[in-house]
Amino acid sequence: MKTYLITGGAGFIGSSISDKLIKQGNKVVTIDNFCDFYNEKIKQNNIKPLIKNNNFKIYKKDIRDRQALNKIFDENNIDIVIHLAAMAGVRPSIENPILYQEVNCLGTQNILEEMKVHDVKKLVMASSSSVYGNCKEVPFREDMIVDFAISPYAATKKANEVMTHVYHKLFEFNVMMLRFFTVYGPKQRPDLAINKFTRLMMEDKEIPMFGDGTTSRDYTYIGDIVDGILKSCDYCINHKDVYEILNIGNSSPISLKQMIETIGKALNKEPKIKQLPMQPGDVNRTFADISKAKRMLGYEPKISFEEGIQNFVEWYKKNRGLYE
Repeated sequence: MKTYLITGGAGFIGSSISDKLIKQGNKVVTIDNFCDFYNEKIKQNNIKPLIKNNNFKIYKKDIRDRQALNKIFDENNIDIVIHLAAMAGVRPSIENPILYQEVNCLGTQNILEEMKVHDVKKLVMASSSSVYGNCKEVPFREDMIVDFAISPYAATKKANEVMTHVYHKLFEFNVMMLRFFTVYGPKQRPDLAINKFTRLMMEDKEIPMFGDGTTSRDYTYIGDIVDGILKSCDYCINHKDVYEILNIGNSSPISLKQMIETIGKALNKEPKIKQLPMQPGDVNRTFADISKAKRMLGYEPKISFEEGIQNFVEWYKKNRGLYE
């Protein structure tokens, strides 16, 4: 049994990892500030099955609060940190870049400092496919130069990759930086396109399609993301002198138009599309080269996009009240 500290642990990805770790017999300590980025009841529902488990602990705290973090580290014998907490979303980061800098960069620095003080030296952390910007070469490889971010959100994720390397070099942290590619599936955040489009189609409303529908994303099912994170934890725990950046994706891009059509098929609905101009900060495509993750971790995505959408739609129908 190990004790995992998960920041952002009541969110979409964090709660899904917590479920798996608890089932495996581990202890999970979670930090989440339950911010108003979306309705708090969604996060409360995410962790509802875990609350009564003696191996699960939740702290309603903000990673910008260094004193609170110090107390949490003092109270728990942490073996490894899975750092997911962040202000998410490309478009909102353009509207409020200072907040994104404070949470994503200063908050991460606080986590790193408390790890250093408490001699916790194993870290698996969420980066993002957004760091690739509009790289012309595909698929995206981890060794590409990613110095040309096109949103504050992407810039904070790149900054965190650089800062964690500092702690690896100076303080011998083992670090796995995971560049996630458009995560979807049951419990997906309400601001993300698949969730939003499903709701709109069920209500017979128009779907806002930014651009001509040819932009594409490497959609990755939540179960495959969780598998990649847990395999990264095992690697981090069992190896020495680790600093790795890995793409955790599906390596099979889906166009915006195809995504809308797939949801429509799952709902047995004909999408009503309203075409709009491309949005600032949006990239044209994402496409993960996952050969490094396959080689190092044995990572292998298992869920097709059609199957994943069907799973999400079935889950959404049962939990629709959370989003109304």
